[in-house]
Amino acid sequence: MTEGAPVGDPRRFLTDGRLERSPRRWRDKVAVTRYLATVALPRLLDPVPERELTDRLARVARDPVGLRRAMVDLGVVSRTRDGAEYWRTERTEHDDDPDVLELAARVLEEDG
Repeated sequence: MTEGAPVGDPRRFLTDGRLERSPRRWRDKVAVTRYLATVALPRLLDPVPERELTDRLARVARDPVGLRRAMVDLGVVSRTRDGAEYWRTERTEHDDDPDVLELAARVLEEDG
């Protein structure tokens, strides 16, 4: 877990910037999912191919497919009917957080 992260901060569930296991409580799962959706898809309504999103999520989570599914189930992310493309549909409380933007930049940079 991240040292020094405040109680309401979803980063407290990350280990070295990665989600190794999902939190137990529902509200914590929602918070972490919203946070990581903003990291993986920092630009609202910007479509990303399924493979690229899975690769981005793999950099920040142990179970990228489960996380992708959770993002869609929560309605933070939408997808095409065939699942070929995904995009973030909802602004989150993390959109203007400099730490999130820095992590997102690193995740996007690795896409090359």
